[in-house]
Amino acid sequence: MDMIGRRRWAIAEGYIPGQSTGPAPELESHEACCILNSGDSVAKVTLMLYFEDREPVGPYRVAVPARRTLHLRFNNLDDPEPVPRDTPYASVIESDVPIVVQHTRLDSRQAENALMTTMAFPCD
Repeated sequence: MDMIGRRRWAIAEGYIPGQSTGPAPELESHEACCILNSGDSVAKVTLMLYFEDREPVGPYRVAVPARRTLHLRFNNLDDPEPVPRDTPYASVIESDVPIVVQHTRLDSRQAENALMTTMAFPCD
């Protein structure tokens, strides 16, 4: 398959609720970016986080193997620092090869869970 996607993506809306009612990790409140690498080489991906009231944080670095997908929970990012809970943020995802990025949030602060998903914005 030919490579599909873009090298730069943006998710303007991010928020990890600080509480959950479901069992972890399955129903823990979280944000995720789902990354598809349909190409024949490893995608070297960086993420930068932007906030309302402080300087950006990053880069966070991940690799997505060739012809694979990665469901990356922002809750699990901790280098250079953990992603804060109960704090609005945005993210920019860059890759050295074309990728496709989708954004998902599970909000389980109450027993009636809410799941939201949308395509990230392709920037190049």
